[in-house]
Parts: sequence; C-alpha cells; structure tokens
Amino acid sequence: MANKLYEALESRILLLDGGFGTMVQQYGFTEEDYRGERFRDWNVLLKGCNDLLAVTRPGAVREIHVKYLQAGADIIETDSFNANAVSLADYGLEAYAYEISRAAAGVARSAADEFTARNPLKPRFVAGSMGPTNRTASMSADVGNPAAREVTFTQLAEAYTDQARGLVDGGADILLVETVFDTLNAKAALYAIDTLAAQLGRAIPVMVSGTLADASGRTLSGQTVEAFYASVSHARLLSVGFNCAYGARQLMPYLERLAAVAEFRISAHPNAGLPNVMGGYDETPEMFARDVGEYMRRGLVNIVGGCCGTTPAHIFELAKIAGNYAPRPVPAPKHVTTLSGLEPLRIVPEANFVNVGERTNVAGSAKFARLIREGNYEEALSVARAQVDAGAQIVDVCMDDGLIDGAEAMRTFLNLMASEPEIARVPAMIDSSKWEVLVAGLQVTQGKAVVNSISLKEGEAEFLRRAQEIHRYGAAAVVMLFDERGQADTYERKTEVASRAYKLLTDAGFPTEDIIFDPNVLAVATGIPEHDSYAKAFIDATRWIKRNLPHAKVSGGVSNLSFAFRGNNAVREAMHSAFLYHAIRAGMDMGIVNPQMVRVYSEIEPELLERVEDVILCQRPDAAERLTEYAQQVRTVAQTQPQAPDAWRAGTLGERIGHAMLKGVADFIEQDALEGYETLGSPMAVIDTLLMPAMEHVGTLFGEGKMFLPQVVKTARVMKRAVAALTPYIEQGAAGVSNRAGKVLIATVKGDVHDIGKNIVAVVMACNGYEIKDLGVMVESQRIVDEAVAWGADCICLSGLITPSLDEMAHVCEELERRALRIPVIIGGATTSDLHTAVKIAPVYAGVVVHSPNASRNSQILAQLLGPDGALYADKVRAGQQAMRSEYERAERTRNLIPIVEVRKALKGATPHRPVVPAHPGRMVFPDFDVADAEPYIDWNFFFPAWGLKGRYPEILDHPEKGEEARKVFADAQALLARIRDERLLTLQAAVGIFPARSEGDDIWITDPKGREHRLAMLRNQTRGQDNLSLADFIAPEGDWIGCFAVTAGIGLKELCEKFRAGGDDYNAIMAKLLADRLTEAFAEAVHSFVRRQMWGYETGEAPTPRQVIRGEYRGRRMAFGYPASPDHSLKREVFDLLAAELTTGMKLTENYMVDPGEALCGLLLADADYFSVGTVDTKQLLDYARRRGLDVELVKKLIPHNI
Repeated sequence: MANKLYEALESRILLLDGGFGTMVQQYGFTEEDYRGERFRDWNVLLKGCNDLLAVTRPGAVREIHVKYLQAGADIIETDSFNANAVSLADYGLEAYAYEISRAAAGVARSAADEFTARNPLKPRFVAGSMGPTNRTASMSADVGNPAAREVTFTQLAEAYTDQARGLVDGGADILLVETVFDTLNAKAALYAIDTLAAQLGRAIPVMVSGTLADASGRTLSGQTVEAFYASVSHARLLSVGFNCAYGARQLMPYLERLAAVAEFRISAHPNAGLPNVMGGYDETPEMFARDVGEYMRRGLVNIVGGCCGTTPAHIFELAKIAGNYAPRPVPAPKHVTTLSGLEPLRIVPEANFVNVGERTNVAGSAKFARLIREGNYEEALSVARAQVDAGAQIVDVCMDDGLIDGAEAMRTFLNLMASEPEIARVPAMIDSSKWEVLVAGLQVTQGKAVVNSISLKEGEAEFLRRAQEIHRYGAAAVVMLFDERGQADTYERKTEVASRAYKLLTDAGFPTEDIIFDPNVLAVATGIPEHDSYAKAFIDATRWIKRNLPHAKVSGGVSNLSFAFRGNNAVREAMHSAFLYHAIRAGMDMGIVNPQMVRVYSEIEPELLERVEDVILCQRPDAAERLTEYAQQVRTVAQTQPQAPDAWRAGTLGERIGHAMLKGVADFIEQDALEGYETLGSPMAVIDTLLMPAMEHVGTLFGEGKMFLPQVVKTARVMKRAVAALTPYIEQGAAGVSNRAGKVLIATVKGDVHDIGKNIVAVVMACNGYEIKDLGVMVESQRIVDEAVAWGADCICLSGLITPSLDEMAHVCEELERRALRIPVIIGGATTSDLHTAVKIAPVYAGVVVHSPNASRNSQILAQLLGPDGALYADKVRAGQQAMRSEYERAERTRNLIPIVEVRKALKGATPHRPVVPAHPGRMVFPDFDVADAEPYIDWNFFFPAWGLKGRYPEILDHPEKGEEARKVFADAQALLARIRDERLLTLQAAVGIFPARSEGDDIWITDPKGREHRLAMLRNQTRGQDNLSLADFIAPEGDWIGCFAVTAGIGLKELCEKFRAGGDDYNAIMAKLLADRLTEAFAEAVHSFVRRQMWGYETGEAPTPRQVIRGEYRGRRMAFGYPASPDHSLKREVFDLLAAELTTGMKLTENYMVDPGEALCGLLLADADYFSVGTVDTKQLLDYARRRGLDVELVKKLIPHNI
C-alpha cells in the first residue's frame, strides 16, 4: 500500500476523516457499553475511554469509519488516540495498550479494504492515531519546582513503542502523531517509531500534526511554528501539519508559515470553528469547506480533514472541492542548518556568525562551576540569561566535573532553562565528553539542539552508533576532528579526518546540514614551533571543508587560541577578533565565544593587528617572539601609563556619539543626544545626522564580519536610550496639533523584533497630527489586517530591519488583496528600498504601496496619500513603480543570460550524439488512419477542463460534486467518438519521414530525397544555471538521422461542426472540436509509436502500453514547433516541403505558418532528446538566428516574441 499512498499524494489532495469523539457522542454510550462483557467487573469507571470501544464496541467504531469513507475520506484514523500506557493508566488499562491499538487498527483496516475493493482506483488508507498523552515532558506541573517532570522521555518512548507496534501489527499504513502540544512528547513518539522501524526492517510513513495554544501561534510548550517544524524535521516525515485548537480560518496564517519552511507535505485538520460558550461547534459543513478550500486555493496543503466538531458532512463538503486543486508541491531540500529552542535559528551566510555562549560551562567558568556544585541553580540560570541578553544565539551547557553528577546536573539545568522563556528561546548546545550525559541532555530538550561532540576517537562503529542516536533524538552534531590516531593538528590531518567522517555520516543517512565540524582551535605562539601553524591550519581546513563537504558547518572554541597570553586581555581580544575575521571569511559559521573578549576588528591598533595576524596566518618565523615582545610592552605601558577610561569624551559631539554606538557605551548617550538637540535645534536632526549614520556604520561593520552580534546588541541598546531622551522634544513639537490628519496603524512584521525605527516614525507621525495605533513587533499579517479593518485605519505602516521581513510585508499586502481592501501601505526599514517595493511588494496588491526612506519622509508621504489629491499621487507612485519594474525585468533577463559566445565555447569537446540508423528511411503517408487505432492514445485529462470540470481522469468520474456531470459529458463524448469512428466523420491524415541529418553549431542540416540539404536553424538556451541546450545537440555532426511529422485529425471537422450548428446542436459542435483536438494528439502518439518501432526500429522489446506512451515512458522525443524547445512556427515551412505534406495530405500551411485545419501538429522526431525550454535569448543570438534563417530581424521578433 505504501506505493499507492505515495502515488495518490502525487496526484491529488487526500482527505483525512473528521472528529471521532464527535461521532461517538451521537451514540450515547453508557458505562456498560464501554465495559462490554470483558470488562464488566473492572474496578475503575471506563466511560469516556473511547479507545476501549475498539475492543468492546468494534461494530460501532467500524460504522463511524464507514460513514467517513462514504463521505469521501481517503485516510481514516484509528480509534487509538489515547491507546498508550501513559494515558490508559487513568483507567488502569496500561497493560492493554498494545491490544487496544491493534484492535483499533484492525477495525479501520477492515473498513478501508472494503472500500478499496469497491473502487481500486481510489485506494483507502489507515492512519494509526497516536495522541500526545495526558502528561508533558518539557513542563513542570509543580509550580514550586520548575525542574520537576511528571513523565520522562524513556517512559514516553516505551509507551509509544507498544502503541506503534500494535497499530502496525493491526494493519495501519501510516502512524499519525497528532495534537502535539509538547514537542518533546512528539520526539519521544518519533524516537519510538524509528526504533520500531529499524527492528522491523522497513520504513513506516509518519505524519506529525501539532496544535497551537494561543493567539501568538505557539504550542503549549512555547514553540513557534518554525521552531516546532525544526524540532521534528529530522524524522523524514510523510507530512507535517496542525490540527485542533483553531478553526480553519484562524489556522490559516500559521499554516502559511509552516508552508514557508516545510520540506515535507503539509496536512491540516482544524476544528469546526472555535468552541461556543457551551463547548460545542457551530461551523456548518459549508462554512468549514469554504475556509479549508482557501488552503487548497493557496496551494498550502496535501492532506486535509477535520478535528473537533467535524462530521462526515464536513468531509463530504471537502470531497466536493478537493479535486479542483493540485496538491502542494514538495520543495526540494535546501539543506539549511536550522536549530531551535522556543524559536528557530537558521545558520545561513547572511547571519554572518553565530555566537555560542560559553559561560554555562563548568570547565570554563569557575563561578558557574561553583554555583552548580553548591546546587544554586537559580543564580546559575542568571548566567545563562546574561549570555542571551548579551547576544548569545546558542547556549553551551557543560557539566563535566569530577565533583558533579553530570547527567543529573545536565537534566536539572536544562529543565530549568526550559522554564525561562527568555533563555529557552535559543537552542542549547549539550556539551560533554560522556555519552550518558549527552543522552540525559537530549532526553529533556524539546527543541533541536546541538550535541558537542562526537569523534572517530573510539572507532567507526561507535561513531556511527552515536551519530544514529543523535539523529534519532533530533539533534545536530559537532564532529571533533579526532580519530584513532589522536587529535588532527595539521591541515592535512584535519582534512583527512573531516573527509572520512563526512563520508561515513552521509553514507549512513545523517543529514549533511546537521554536521558541524570543529577543526580544533589550538593555542598558538606558545614557544613550541609545532604550534605556530595551528591557527592557519584551522582556517585553511575550514576553507577546504566549505568547498568540499557540501552543507556542513564549522565551529570552534575561540578562547583556546590565546591561551599563551592569559592575563593580557588587550592582546587576547585582538587575537580573537583577528582570528574570527579570517576564519569567518574562510567559512566558519559559529563558535564558542566570550563577547567580553572580542574587539571591533577595524579598531585594533595597526601594529598590534599586524603582529597578531603574523601569528595567526603564520606569516613569518619570528611572529610568536614579536607578539610576545609587543604583549610585554602593552603590559608595561598599561602599568606605567594607565589611560583614563573616558578619554574618548574629549572628542567632538559626532565622535563621542560614534564611539558610544560603536563600543556600546550607554553611560553618556542621553547627555550627548540632548547636547545635539541644543546644537542642531531639532531632535530629528540629531537622529538623522548623528545617530542613524553611526548605526549604519555599525551595520556595515557587522556585514563585513568586523563586528559580531553581541556588539550590535549593545549598539541597539545605546540607540534606544538616545531616542528615548529625544522623544519628549519630538512630542513637544506636536503641542496643540490635533489628531485629525488620519488614523495610521503601524507594526513591525512577523519574525522581526526591531522597533527603534518604528518607534521614531510613530512619534513623528503623532507630532504631525495622526492618530497612531502601534501593534508592536512580531505581528502576524492576519492580525495587522484584522486590526486595521476593525479600527478603521486610513493607512498601514510596516516596519522591518532584517531581510526576511521583506517577504512578510508582501504577505500583509497579499492578505489585504485577498480581502479586496484598498488601504494604502507605507513600507520602511533598513533593508527596504524603492526598487524592492516596486518589484516584489506592489505587484501583489491593487492598493497603493509606497516606500519611505526615513521618518521625516513618512509624514510627507502620508500628507499626499491622505490629502485631496491622493488619487493623483497614488497614480504617480504606480507609474514610477511600473517604470522601475520594467527596467529591473530587462536588466534581470540580461543579467541571467550567459553570452551566446561563451555558451557555445563551453560546448566544445562535449560528447557528440551517437546516431541510430533507421530500418526504413524516407517518407510515408497515412491517408486515412483508423480512428480505432488512435483511440487508445487519447489523454482524457485535457478533455474535462475544457468543460469547466477540473480534475484528473479517471478520478473525476467518482468526484462527489463533479462526478455526475463528468460521467454524462464522458458518455456523450464516447457516443460521438463512436459515430466519428463508425461513420468516418473525420479523416486522420499524416505525413512522416526519416532523413539523413547532421549538426553544425546550432543548425540541423537535413538531406531530402533528391540529395539537397535544408538548414533548420535552432535556438539555444542561454539561461545561467540551466543546461543551455539546443535541439542541434541531439544530432551528430555527421551520419545522423532525424524524423519529421505533420499530422491532423481535423479533416472533415468544419463540415461536421456546420452540420451540428445548422441543426441547433451547438453542444455537439463543441464536443466534435474537442474530440478532434484529443484525436490529433492521440494520432501523433500512434504515428510516433509506429516510427519508433517500425520505420526507425530503435525501440524493441515489449511495446509500451498506451498509458505509458501518454506518460512519455519511451525512448525518443516528439518536438512540435511552437513549443518551448523550438518556439519558431516558421520552421514548419521546411518540414512541410521535406514531407511534401501539401501534395500528399489535405493539410495546408498559411502565410502565418499556421496549419489548416487547426487541429494539427508539425515538428521533429529525435531518437534521443530531452524536453527543455529555450527561454530568453540575447541580442547577439537573435541577430545570428535571423541571419541563419534568412529572415528580417523584425520578423523574427514577431515569430518568437516570448523569447526576446
């Protein structure tokens, strides 16, 4: 059944069933019904244990399944949501978990098989339902002890293993881990399923469906949509999605967020709206289908169904519309390293460098070690909190100490971190040299963590065993470059071990993006010559890894580097900064860094930087001695001539503000900001001329890798304090101004927490008389639109600092467009621009979208948008944006093209095509081909949409809504087709030929029966990143052959249609035209089959079936003119002449190169070829093509307008 499941998912959206509990309630079962005979004397009340009904009332359970199958469900869920030992313990039934699960699967299997037998073309599948249990592994039920847990990972995994085994043994096709409110529980289920699959020696398709707990779109355990996905994505899922909690409309924005990141299929089975005051659900089947239908229309889903409050009637309504939409295409893997805590962390180049906080490591922090040994976890948590506040994006936790129970301490501390949202939002790095400590950490981490570390030190078998377990727990792994011979300390050893480890891991199926190499940062300038090249070896090895081991990441502990200079912070800071600068440029992605021990690279004293880089890059033999000498001088100067810490205060106002922003010093910023106000006379002048340039300078340094995130975080805090000091003076300017200019809603879009610019803009707009509603940061698109409509906003201002915010701004505009609103939108923020707004955002919205470069300009734009000439201003904005788009598109097309000279040069030396000599070359005419021989090749998939009946054949014939009409139209088509065949109402004619051919550059030269050569000039693809093919590539330079064809099923059609219309039968006139179209395509397939097997003879063995032919499952290709690989219709002239088609058939070629009758095809037959698209060509190829065709350039432009 697995193959059928995947085939079905490829072809259509599958329907899951609806609420099971909803249906059970309708039976009104009593306590005795639940007990049945077997549990008549049970000592615990069993009413409410719905899972038990699979044993005590299997007939009723089967009846519910049948109702959903009758409604059109493709997948039915077993009655086993709570059939696990943890949940069943409430009823004393934990020992029966396997039996109940197996029984539930057996009942569902029986019902599904009955319906599959009725219609094998619509197979039905069974999903084994595995609920979240009634315990949580990542939250404490004891308010006095946040580290306590009601259930352990091991207990959950054991319970889920029994349940999964029962479901699989009972016949489930899929296991559905659903209603996930705590991702750690789900990870235990996935761990159990993967372990069971390994024991059974076969794959088990798994669906995971989470549930969101509040309006913020997080799970009950606190994870965002993206973090939840990252945490379960290791399991190679059949699908991932959401169910329960929300109605279909409320779930929409979160489903869109999931679709933006998920590389699996997506499922959704929401409730029938939100519960009413009585706990019931009021959404009718029609209302439910309308909202779920929007998922399908937007291409978000592959599987849909219902949860609480839904019934077979709800699923029936979905069945009516599901066939109208294609399933969501599964994206190709992007191999992006994504970790998660409560929020996701994507390790991508634009993130620059990921900082791993190192202070929660007992080996690296004496204070932290003392706190852990004393059991003072509360203060130890403050160490972790301080690191996150300072910009750490991952928190490294290490408990390796002889006086500490490492496993227990790791469990306790990670549990406590999970109780602190500000800490838990970032991923954890579980750091230990002891495997049992790593496992202890993995078993309490709901997010996707990093294990630090594994290595080949203990051999390949143990290395792979641990890697498999880490992957099964859903974590990434730091791979230290050690092997059986010890630490890899040279470039050669580092690359050797990295290459070996990478191959072992990838061959075993470990995701490449989850491999994080640590090439070992070792101390340099120690006085030992062998150590001198350690830093350079790390950097060189990093560069090699990034070039040769795709998607792998590189990390390292930076402080080890400067160990020889302990006590001399000036030198150590310079060494760390210079090392990071060069290592990051080589490809280092992340590292364990103390932000207090890093300086701004461009601020390092030139002489110190020179000597540090001599050491790090191993640029001279005496580098270590020279740096040691300098370090001693620095120490001496510091002792004899201490510099005042605030000497920078003697600079100009601009220099002081620049220094404060660069260094993150906030002590004097309010004073300096107010001095700027007094000097410049305007608070906005201070922001625009002093603060923003300093902020932009920091952003530039960050982008160049000369500053790091913790330093930028400090800068942002300084900026906020400066703006706060100026805000009263901005507001002062608004005194006496009434808020009558308009209502403006402002928000920082989802995924972005930056609000400095937004706050400035809000204040300035308020000062100009606008009433402001500030929604804050991280605001969902749906909420922005909802609030704007409810409040009656005259304009929406969207703010964002990071690049992903640009997509979110477009989503807001898409939501406005979906609701047919026309509220003006202003776009602003550091990454926004006029061009991006014109190209990416404005086209998705019919309302006006304007980009604003700064706060002052924002008010000017508002005045024009909301003023009396607002419509004229909007038209001017749109015209300007259209001009920008046109110029951008022209430049983009040119930019993405490889010059034709370079493309052709790159082809030299390519292996030429190998000719296939035909058995019967020459021409052949089919004057009256039998319709019956073409009929099996008709592809009916294109027939039904012409009647407005979208859907695939033959499934559309059983569609619950369209099926009746589809069957009627199909029957009418069969009846008319029979008349066409029996009464010979249409004549099928064709001319084909196989001729000697050769290629010369991009030309195909064909020799006719009289020995004359005819040139068929071909176009070549020039698009960067594509194969740059031409049809000439599939013809050898000498001694090859090519086929030509012209076919029609339209002779007699005109007369037939006129006859129908004369009798008032327009219906059959249209039907005849559609059938002639289908017959022409079918006839072309039949003729092509004849050519391949009889005339040319290269296709031998068992002939492909008509269905295989329709799917293109044969050797060779039929290339019709006007199609992407050969877009020039004028080439038909040469083919018609070669075939003498106008002399031997009823086909004629018009002056515009159209075939009469119109139901015709003409083109080339190639023994070996690939379908491709020529795409856009540059001017040079256009001119060259016109020359080779012997046509005027302007005429060629008209012939191939879409390729220019």
